[in-house]
Amino acid sequence: MSKQKSKKQLSLPLFEELIRLNASMLDEEATWYTPDYITENMIHKFRYYQDAALRFFHYSQTGKEFRYRNINHVLFNMATGSGKTDLMAGLILYLFEEHGYQNFLFLVNTNGVLNKTIDNLTNKASGKYLYTEQIEVDGNRIDIQRVNSFPSNQSKNTIYLKLATVQSVVSDIYTHKENSMGEEDYAKNKVVILGDEAHHYSASTKSEKETEQSWEKAISTILNAREDNRLLEFTATIDLENKNIYEKYKDKVLYRYALDQFIEDKYSKYVKRIQSSNTDLDNMLNVILLSEYRRRYAFEQHKTYIKPVVMFKSQRIDASNEANEKFNDLIDELSVASLKEFINRQEQIITEEDSETLALAYLYYRENNENLAEIVHDIKREFASNRIINANDTSQSGILEKGYYEALNSLESPTNLYRVIFAVAKLTEGWDVLNLYDIVRLSDDPKVSGTKATTMSEAQLIGRGARYNPFLLKGERSFQRRFENGSVDSLILETIHYHTINEPQYLKNLVDSLDEMNLPTGKDTKNPLLDVKVKSAFKKTNVWKYGKVYYNETIEVSDDYYSSLDKYGVDNKSDIVIPYISSMQELGYRDGEIREDYSNAYNLTVEFDQRYLNKVMSRISFYHFNNLKKYIPLLKTREEFFDENWLNIYNRTVYVVVPRTMGSNALTPNEKLYILEKYFLKVAKQIKSGYSKRRGTGKFIGYPIKEYISNYRKRKPNYDTSKMVLDGAPQKVDRYVINEDYFVYDCAIINLTERQLIDRITERVAELKENYSDVYLIRMDENMHRESAKNHKLKLHQFGHGHDEIHLEGFQPDFILYLKNEDYCVQIFIEPKGRNIAEEQWKEDLLTYINENEAEITFEDETEDVKIKGVKFYTMNDERNAVKQIGEIALGKEFKSLSIQS
Repeated sequence: MSKQKSKKQLSLPLFEELIRLNASMLDEEATWYTPDYITENMIHKFRYYQDAALRFFHYSQTGKEFRYRNINHVLFNMATGSGKTDLMAGLILYLFEEHGYQNFLFLVNTNGVLNKTIDNLTNKASGKYLYTEQIEVDGNRIDIQRVNSFPSNQSKNTIYLKLATVQSVVSDIYTHKENSMGEEDYAKNKVVILGDEAHHYSASTKSEKETEQSWEKAISTILNAREDNRLLEFTATIDLENKNIYEKYKDKVLYRYALDQFIEDKYSKYVKRIQSSNTDLDNMLNVILLSEYRRRYAFEQHKTYIKPVVMFKSQRIDASNEANEKFNDLIDELSVASLKEFINRQEQIITEEDSETLALAYLYYRENNENLAEIVHDIKREFASNRIINANDTSQSGILEKGYYEALNSLESPTNLYRVIFAVAKLTEGWDVLNLYDIVRLSDDPKVSGTKATTMSEAQLIGRGARYNPFLLKGERSFQRRFENGSVDSLILETIHYHTINEPQYLKNLVDSLDEMNLPTGKDTKNPLLDVKVKSAFKKTNVWKYGKVYYNETIEVSDDYYSSLDKYGVDNKSDIVIPYISSMQELGYRDGEIREDYSNAYNLTVEFDQRYLNKVMSRISFYHFNNLKKYIPLLKTREEFFDENWLNIYNRTVYVVVPRTMGSNALTPNEKLYILEKYFLKVAKQIKSGYSKRRGTGKFIGYPIKEYISNYRKRKPNYDTSKMVLDGAPQKVDRYVINEDYFVYDCAIINLTERQLIDRITERVAELKENYSDVYLIRMDENMHRESAKNHKLKLHQFGHGHDEIHLEGFQPDFILYLKNEDYCVQIFIEPKGRNIAEEQWKEDLLTYINENEAEITFEDETEDVKIKGVKFYTMNDERNAVKQIGEIALGKEFKSLSIQS
């Protein structure tokens, strides 16, 4: 991991300067964001990091800081699958419209990527085409023409796009062939070079091999043919640890978007490893059953069609071809009897360490025993030899070079029936298949060891295969994960499985390589799905038979309700006061060790003009008008947002709380900007949480316990790679058996804070039973009724007035302490919290609001004698005295003794 640390320490001056510039610019460029002529002419909406990359490039071309520097060569270092080609397509429109470029040379080193990009940028009939059917800018139709040479006489409103391999362009430069473009041709009209997979173009920087040097030299020749030529390079892989590479690119890296952030942002599938000592044939049948189960699960559970693709990866061509033949024989010979025998045999040898996903597949086929003949028939059709691609024509070029370009590049298409790929070549650059769900490493060469180089290549293969599949769900597509981590839906539909050999040293190296890439993965073990059952003893009680849990009713809200910002919980009348340290320190403007003296603090007025407001509104995508309109339906223009009904910014004073040690002129323009940005971010959060189609009321509805408290299943998190996941994870979640009668479930899958809460209540049950005949603690896990329409009812919503922050979405407190005696019933909501306390403070405020506003609470059945209560968050070691509050609510006094157990 030391290597990763050294990478993080490398300085990238241009990138760092642009980050600072993005924060501090207060001139016209400050308000710049992705233009409409890009968003309206492209199929895909830019993601936030693509917007940022385009904005950084704009700064480099227009900012006064760069006016005399001619930033003509830059590199975008962005993760595989993050949409570099989309960004290129947007940059072409930007450079055409803003800077008058008509000639674009796209370079790549393989025909496979070249063909893919031809489809992306020029083939309107392709499902991968990135532009709308007709490109229109400022009322003019723009034509994109693919050319071999840029014409001498160029038509207005035309973009000329030459797409070629770097090899062919280098040959043209140095051999001066007829009808080819030489150096002088690139000097006639200004040209933008788009260099994809740019890490291939620095071979001469790494070494002095003359054959490779010509690539780099030729590209440099084209770039330098004119002062206004531009070179934009794109790559997910750049070895900045190499001294020569670093020296070449340290002042050229314009934007970075790393793999770990890409995964954290949910743009990828989850990754699980299935480690097996099975034979290759058994692994083949396992992955067939799993792949077909995925297809059937999507249709039967969600009424959607996906076509899960399987890739079999071998070390040698002859072994791959042999495996292909064995696979065909396996499908031909498959029968109902052989399938039953195989599943029986596999289930007999399953241990806790074996795959949970395969166990789910086995269970599916066992439960569909009567339909096995139909299933086998479907498997034979789905995995027939005419639905297999054998991409083993050569051992040298990438997988898209092997004669199956059209088939491989359209695997997501409903008309493409291929389900299986056999290959030695890895998942190479340019192959952006999204519905790859299983990769199987065949153990076909005992001589090939799991060296670090081998496993790093496989880790990169897994990373490329993890791109998210935006399948239809309820008629909509999403390019981000939609299901909860650990659910069956996520395991089957949002997870790629890497099936690998069970050899200790190889696995160690593979895990190390995945860790070094910061790619979150875990072994797909048998243990995750755990049953949580309501105790049979509890089902014999009157509380189970007649008891209820209470949540408040919600009513519909029309758009007309949101007529001003106070309806969202935003104070738009008072002056704005922002603490100085929090506004600066959180954004890295003050050392974390500084301790300012606030004993004599005062409010310093923040003076600003319209430029600051425009800058903040443009930098925060929430305030782009199309988005703002979603949350404020009555808003007519973005400028109106500043008016009296809304932010009312012109009639209020902004203060920052500063220590006396700071003078009245101490705030820099940068600091003023960040103070305003902090306030605008807070308001954006309030608007989002305050806007809902439903809102809570003070009327509470009783839901029968026996109908809403039920058995459920839940998984424990299971990841063993990626510092991002392991270092940032909350407390470990585990299964605890709870034998005490007062706990209604036989166990709980909880973290340490939740376990401590249960222990502390356990110590006080005896005291509670002195006042209440029925004392029960109910774990309200959100996994209950997850797939049921009932689930949304069991949520607590804000009601009444006086909330500092309005959040209409509601939440489900984790525990209910149910107390009942002859006279009344008390229901106490309890929410343990280990992190994100500040972000979720509104939940605690709602729990305490209930206690302070009993008069606002009514019940559906007015004859019911029920008290609804809430307590502050239970934190580790009960720092907020939640248990003390429970005693005061339940007994009218503190418990006799407070545990000091931690």
